[in-house]
Amino acid sequence: MLILDEPTAVLTPQEAGDLFRVMRTLVTDKRTSIVFITHKPHEVFQVADRIEVLRQGKVVGSLTPREATGESLAAMMVGRPVLLRVDKGPARPGEVVLRLRDLQVLSDRGLPAVDHLSLEVRAGEILGIAGVQGNGQTELVEALTGLRSPVSGSIELLGRDVTHASTRELVDSGAAHIPEDRQKHGLVLSYPVADNLVLRTYERPPFSRGITIVREAIFRYAQRVAQEFDIRARSVRVPAGTLSGGNQQKVIVAREFTRGGRLIVAAQPTRGVDVGSTEFIHRKLVEARDSGMAVLLISAELDEVLSLADRIAVMFRGKIAGLVDTADATPEVLGYMMATGKRPEPNGVPRSEFRVPGSEFRA
Repeated sequence: MLILDEPTAVLTPQEAGDLFRVMRTLVTDKRTSIVFITHKPHEVFQVADRIEVLRQGKVVGSLTPREATGESLAAMMVGRPVLLRVDKGPARPGEVVLRLRDLQVLSDRGLPAVDHLSLEVRAGEILGIAGVQGNGQTELVEALTGLRSPVSGSIELLGRDVTHASTRELVDSGAAHIPEDRQKHGLVLSYPVADNLVLRTYERPPFSRGITIVREAIFRYAQRVAQEFDIRARSVRVPAGTLSGGNQQKVIVAREFTRGGRLIVAAQPTRGVDVGSTEFIHRKLVEARDSGMAVLLISAELDEVLSLADRIAVMFRGKIAGLVDTADATPEVLGYMMATGKRPEPNGVPRSEFRVPGSEFRA
C-alpha cells in the first residue's frame, strides 16, 4: 500500500500528470493499493476508482467518480454549495503601487534566491506569481514585508523607497501581508482571537488610551469583524490556536483587509484550507482589487493563479521567466515556463521537455 498526502503541492501540471501515470502503472501492473489524499476535487477524477469524502474527521460520502462532480464533492466537503470558479469582472489598473527594481535577495545559505528581479504592481489589479515552490518566492515575500533585507536593488511603495524599511514602517505605509505560514508568522496562537485581530493596530485609539489597552473596545470590534468575515469560533475570547485552519486564515484575512491599506501581499493564501474558506478568501481578494488595492498573489496552486490574477509573472530560479496576460495563459504554457524558465516555442509546448527528475516517465 502506498499513501500519498497532497503529493502534487509542489509539482507543475506536467509533473503532476507524470505522477498520475506512474500511479496508474503501479495499480494495474504492480497491483499496488494507493490512498491518495488531496483537497483538489479535480485530481480525484484523474486517479480515483473510489472516493471517500471527509468532513470534520468523519466520512460524509462514499462514491465513484462517475457519480460525482467537482461541485458535488466541494459541497460534501464543506456541507453547503460552493462556487468553484472565481466571479470577477475586468481589472481597472491605476497607478503603480509597488515597484521592484533589480532586486537581489539572499537565502539563509547566502545564495541568490531573488536574482535581479524587476516588477510592477498597479492599483486595481491582481498580479499573480506562479512557480514551483522553492524558486525564491518565500525570500521575495520576506523582502517585501520587512522580514529579510535585500542586498541590492530597490523596493518602492507609492513612490517611496522602502527597501530597508522595518515591518512596522511597511505596515504604516499601507502594506498588508497574508503570510504563507499562518501559525509561524500570522498569529499568536495562545492569544485570543480578539487580540490577534488587532495585532497591527492595538496601540491606536479606540483600542488603547495612552499606555492602557481598552479591552472592551477590542472585544466589540472583534465581535463585529468575526461576524463580517464568518470566523467560526465559540467566542472571540478563545485562543486562536483552537480554531480550524480555515478559520485561523480568516482571522489573518480579516485583520489585514480591515486596515485600509494600499497593497496586499498574499502568500499561499489558501494553503491547507477547505474549499469553503478558499471560496471566501478568493472573494475578499477580488473585492480588495475592486476597491483599488494592489494585490500581489504568490501561490503554488496554478488553478488559483489562473482564476484570480489579471497578469501572471512566472518565477524560475529567482528570476521572472516572463509576464503573461491571464487571457493568454494556459496551464500547459505556465507549466512549461515553471519547469524550464523559458517561454514556449511559437509552434507550441514541446511535450518531450517534461520529465520528473529521476524518473523514466515522460509526458
